[in-house]
Amino acid sequence: MSYERFAYLYDELMQDVPYDEWVSIVEAYKGKYQVNGMKLLDLACGTGELSVKFAQKGFEVTGADLSSDMLSVAQAKAQAKSLRIQFFQQDMTELDDLGEFDLIGIFCDSLNYLENEQAVQQTFKGVHRLLKKGGLFLFDVHSVYKMEQIFADATFTWDDEEITYIWNSFKGEGTHSVEHELTFFVLDESTGKYDRVDELHYQRTYPEDTYVKWLEQEGFGNIEVTGDYTMKTPEPTAERLFFAMVKK
Repeated sequence: MSYERFAYLYDELMQDVPYDEWVSIVEAYKGKYQVNGMKLLDLACGTGELSVKFAQKGFEVTGADLSSDMLSVAQAKAQAKSLRIQFFQQDMTELDDLGEFDLIGIFCDSLNYLENEQAVQQTFKGVHRLLKKGGLFLFDVHSVYKMEQIFADATFTWDDEEITYIWNSFKGEGTHSVEHELTFFVLDESTGKYDRVDELHYQRTYPEDTYVKWLEQEGFGNIEVTGDYTMKTPEPTAERLFFAMVKK
């Protein structure tokens, strides 16, 4: 499958994601923690939707992602809008020296795609190394509640003229993990027939206090946890947890 087709499927699946709310949260915490610089690293940037939005807000953006195909799409988006964004193919668990940043973000629950706790801790270590002292680190993850009560053994569907998908979620082998089986049927306009595309994704999360413990061990401070885009203390049924902190 070409990267254009894969990116199309990804963006279609993510079309209802409130990207602008992520941008607002970053701007709010930038002010709250009094971070003056504008150099931002968007880790696991995917097809660049957030990278582009941050650049349009005046940030000096660097994007990094494991997928070269996704990065090709991200670069095309930036060029189409005449935005200067540097993109690098990087595994966030093994970050190269990309420079020093005022802000680093891992958005859209991308951290949940790491297979185990060692990978998460290694990512935190790399972020700490690339962040300026007093710099801002933000990320969001699915809550344990969402993994156990919403995703586990659930089915989601989407249907329109050009694309249909069936999304089955099952409990994974690891604690607080799920496996997502995605089947897409995508219209080929040249033939009028539908192509089938199958994807399998694994996600895992951890309790809030576990994340906080790992972050403190790496040297982050002033850690604040909020829920569901509210910038308020998470409710027990919060589905997404947001973490904001600074490098001490």
